[in-house]
Amino acid sequence: MSGLRVVPTWRHGQERLYVCLTDGRNIAWYDREAARINLLSEDRREDVLDALGPFLTGPVAVGPPPVPTPAELARLTLHPDDDLAPNRPGEALQIALDREPGPAHRFRRDARRRALEAEQTVGEALDRLDGAGWHTLHSVPLPGGDRVHHLVIGPGGLYAVHALYARKQRVTIADPMVTLGRRDPHPLLHRVRADAARASYALTAEVYPVLALVSPSVITLPLPLRNLHITTDTDLPDLSREGGVLKPADVEALHALARDRRTWERV
Repeated sequence: MSGLRVVPTWRHGQERLYVCLTDGRNIAWYDREAARINLLSEDRREDVLDALGPFLTGPVAVGPPPVPTPAELARLTLHPDDDLAPNRPGEALQIALDREPGPAHRFRRDARRRALEAEQTVGEALDRLDGAGWHTLHSVPLPGGDRVHHLVIGPGGLYAVHALYARKQRVTIADPMVTLGRRDPHPLLHRVRADAARASYALTAEVYPVLALVSPSVITLPLPLRNLHITTDTDLPDLSREGGVLKPADVEALHALARDRRTWERV
C-alpha cells in the first residue's frame, strides 16, 4: 500500500484530483481538462500513477508543474487582506447592515436591503459565467466611499456593472436620468459612467459601463445611449457570448491586478 489518497476539489469551475500523503500534504494533482498529472515529487511517480489509475480517462502527460505565469505569481504573493476575490455580491452593504441593521419594524423596507438584493441577484448571475473564462469581482472599493458593484473581466472585455433594484416597476431612461415608477428622476448614469472611468484609469484598460436592472416590468428608452449598455439580470448571461477582445493570458493578468485592493487606492 502506498498510503496515498486522492481528494477531488473544484477550482474556478474545474475539477482537480489532488494526491495527498497521510499527513495531508499534496505531492501531485491531476487536471482532467488539461489531461496532465503534475508531480511535486518525482520519487513517488509510480505510486501517484497507481493512486490515480481508477480516475484516468485517457492518455495523460506527467511531469513537474508548469512555471507560474506573472498573473499567478501576483496572486500567490497577494496578502489575504488585500485580495478582493473573496468578496460576496453586496459585500459592503452586507457589512453595513450587520453593523447597523436599523429598526426591527418600519413602515417601508430599508432601501439598503433592496439594493443588497439587487447586487446579490446580479452577482449570482455573473458568477455563473466563471466556467466560460470570465472572472467577476464584487463590491470593489473606491476612494471616497464609492465602489464598483461588479467588475467583470473576460474574453469580451471589461465591464463595470451597476445593479439597480427595479422589481415590478416601470423604468424610464433619458440620459443621464433614470426614473423608477413614480419617483423623481435621478442622474444615475453619471455615476455608472464615472465608476467605469475610474476602473479604466486603475487598470489602464477600457472598462465598459453597464446598468443591470433587476426584474423591471417595462423599460422605456427613447434614444440610444452613448457608451453605456442597459440590461436586466436575466440577460446578463449574454455577456459570455462576447469574445475576441482579450486573450486568456490578458484576462488572467487583468484579474490579478484588479483583485489587489491597492490597485484602487488612487483613482
